[in-house]
Amino acid sequence: MFRRFGAYIVLVPFAVVLGFPFLWMLITTFKQDLDLYNADTTPYIYNPLQWRFWESMTTKHIEYIFTETKYVDWILNTLAVSAVVVGITLLVSLPAGYALARLSGSWGQTAGIGIFLVYLVPPTLLFLPLSPLVARLGIGNSLLALIVIYPSFTIPFATWLLMGFFKTIPQELEDAALVDGCSRLTALVRIVFPISLPGILTVVIFGVSLCVNEFIYAFTFITSSDNRTISTGVPNELIRGDVFFWQSLMFATLLPSLVLAFLYNTFLDKFIKGFTGGAFR
Repeated sequence: MFRRFGAYIVLVPFAVVLGFPFLWMLITTFKQDLDLYNADTTPYIYNPLQWRFWESMTTKHIEYIFTETKYVDWILNTLAVSAVVVGITLLVSLPAGYALARLSGSWGQTAGIGIFLVYLVPPTLLFLPLSPLVARLGIGNSLLALIVIYPSFTIPFATWLLMGFFKTIPQELEDAALVDGCSRLTALVRIVFPISLPGILTVVIFGVSLCVNEFIYAFTFITSSDNRTISTGVPNELIRGDVFFWQSLMFATLLPSLVLAFLYNTFLDKFIKGFTGGAFR
């Protein structure tokens, strides 16, 4: 009992702190403009003169982003880019991580660290040499530019992550499959990949999060509103000069945040297992 009580003492403050931004965005979304700029009602309450506070709430700012902006297109663009990039990342990082973990010999760990260091190079440096590449390929202002560029930072991390996870899988399982007549590829598909599901799900969640949150490349290589992703479409279209559409901004950022939070919480156990799989190897 005391142990559980102590856990609540620690966890409740963290939950309040982490949940507070979501509550703030939700309250602000339904505020009238007069309530938003009234210091007596900002940020937590609605019109204090209105006894039934819900009568001072409005949904016009939610309607605005769906009717007056390309918000739905930004979401679809983000989903399309995320799906393709995650597919490319898995296609490359799965065999690369396995090869470094099983077939590379003594230099595999060094190569894995080198690949991970590529991921640590800041995007603010990489977008300069990538700009002429995008121009020469003729893919500027298109989602193809992001699909080509995003794997440059998703693949290194995914390879390093999967390499550590593959090392935790006993070699004897594969040896037994080889003795039973399986080829190495068949053993990989039937034995290793199913066991590696937590690591693969971690790569998927990580890739989707990066595609949703990435800003610099999307801002640099996409200029038209129709082709923007949600990370650049929201600030570019809902901030005009010194005018901030605060309520619409809050809802536009709250929606994808809740989706990502749902993904993380749904696969939390596998996500933690995937990240820590190779930590003690």
